Amino acid sequence: MALLSASPKWPVLPEYFHDWALVDVETSGLRPGRDRVLSLAVVTLDGNGRRTGEFSTLLNPGCDPGPVNVHGLTRARLAGAPPFEEIAPQVGALLSGRVLVAHNAQFDYDFLAHEFARVRSWVPVSRRLCTLALNRLIAPATPNLKLGTLAAHYGVRQERAHDAQDDVRVLTGILQGSLDAAGRLGLDLPLLACPPRQDYKPFVPKTPCPYRNPGRFQAGDCLVQGMKVAVTGETLMSREELIARSVAAGLNMMTSVSGQTSLLVTNDSGDGTAKLRRAVAEGVPVVDEQTYLRLLDDVRPGQAKGAARAGVAGRRRAAETPGEAAAAPRTPTPALPAQRTAAPVARTGPARADRSLAGRRVLVLGGTHEEAGAARVRVVELGASAAVNLSAKITDIVLLPGGESDRRMSRITSLGLPVHGADWLLAPAMVPVPELGSVQQDPAAESRDTAEVLVRGEVVDLPEAGATWTVAATWGQLTACDVDVVTFLLDAQEQVAGDEDLVFYGAPEHPDGTVRLATDGPTEQAVSVDLERLPLEVTRVVVAAAIDGDVTFSDVGAVEVVVTRGIGEAPTARATLDAATTERTMILAEIYRRGEGWRLRAVGQGYDHALADLARSYGVDVAE
Repeated sequence: MALLSASPKWPVLPEYFHDWALVDVETSGLRPGRDRVLSLAVVTLDGNGRRTGEFSTLLNPGCDPGPVNVHGLTRARLAGAPPFEEIAPQVGALLSGRVLVAHNAQFDYDFLAHEFARVRSWVPVSRRLCTLALNRLIAPATPNLKLGTLAAHYGVRQERAHDAQDDVRVLTGILQGSLDAAGRLGLDLPLLACPPRQDYKPFVPKTPCPYRNPGRFQAGDCLVQGMKVAVTGETLMSREELIARSVAAGLNMMTSVSGQTSLLVTNDSGDGTAKLRRAVAEGVPVVDEQTYLRLLDDVRPGQAKGAARAGVAGRRRAAETPGEAAAAPRTPTPALPAQRTAAPVARTGPARADRSLAGRRVLVLGGTHEEAGAARVRVVELGASAAVNLSAKITDIVLLPGGESDRRMSRITSLGLPVHGADWLLAPAMVPVPELGSVQQDPAAESRDTAEVLVRGEVVDLPEAGATWTVAATWGQLTACDVDVVTFLLDAQEQVAGDEDLVFYGAPEHPDGTVRLATDGPTEQAVSVDLERLPLEVTRVVVAAAIDGDVTFSDVGAVEVVVTRGIGEAPTARATLDAATTERTMILAEIYRRGEGWRLRAVGQGYDHALADLARSYGVDVAE
């Protein structure tokens, strides 16, 4: 079985040939490190699709197996299975030197990484490929991108869902069909280096401070629960014991000093440490260890983070108009109608009378950043969605000056896609779209793009607000720089309650598991938010993107935001944001409380400063 079907029309791309290790795991829960792998299957293939090895086993995790109704793996079935440490060498040999492939690969990779970490080892792969991310780029004519749906689309029979051995067999066929489809479109595979900017260590639960920061310590006063305290230099009491006593008293122990720090503890009378120099510069109070120990004997009660949110509406800032620049790096609060509509998805924003391109998906090539951005705005005004990459759902190409040299034009010509000049957007004439299916067509599948298309500043209600919603950001595959997606969990004062309320590449999961960041490919990152389990004090979730160094968003180009209910589901809404030019940080979207429900707003507001400045504006402690 060859993974690519070569033909004179569809030449095989050499960069698609790798040694592959296809993996599927069934687990006791959804949180890597806390939960365990119960079942594992691996199939290895060479670049021509020939099977070179396979392995599957049940595993005894030594814990509750979790949702038995999903995977069917009871304690009795797992009782005689080996622990992971016994099969780790065999699994490592199968993975070594190969590209790991999985559907929603970060999930499988993270679980394997933590299992290997428990036996003081690591996953021996340097790159991975997510078939879910690959099919998001392909955009096949399917109602969603779940494993079973893609199996039917690519002609693969699924026999036992949530069975690792059968799922990895199905994955083999999906990989074959996906590589064929990607080859027809000339897509770069979204291969991702492993691990993506983070180390995998044995799981250590982090308990966030349950109290709000009451502010600075005042000389002659008492400590208050929730104060942010840092320690620097040598201490008479062991550092571990000093921190443990502080945490037990309800204080928030920090590893860095910033303007948000309440107190610094040090026995150093000079300026020998960076923390002490920063504290002096920021005006942070400083006490010695003995004074601090006396203060620990009488710590006043603080305000719990989960306290009732009285007067939330009255404390919110006034709304800004969608296109208005903010004076400070905060997200504008949208002006909303008094009553929430009962429609499944309700939008507020500018009316669009001409929707002659509704349901179509348009890719703009060439032009300056400003010209291309203006063309994409016009595309959306006409009811279509503006794409950032070539996919199977593209219906039209708008070619601006310079676009003729885009490397994708040869593929576009081969595919027979309609190519228009900029004048077409003034009075678009409909042209039949060729069928771009990859393996077989499902007559019931809807190839038109049905997601709600949002303009900058537009708002939609999120139906089923108790569900987990995913906000994915994608940018052009030709982008040469790194873009990082980050998330802030804000209270009614538009501040984080603690530093753990910043989710980013260095801390990709909130301690309570309600917000997670997934890196699915070099040009795609996604944030999942469990709205039902968010702490009561969180009134707004802000999703932003940042670029390090001198590169700006004019170099990156448009960023597409896609909103789905869960992972692999059909998009509920999408927005293509061109707002930023010279900026290095851009707020993409915000999810905020509206009565008993939640709403999402497409923002697209950029700032010239770096991510650290945006984080500090929301109250995050950021070390220099």
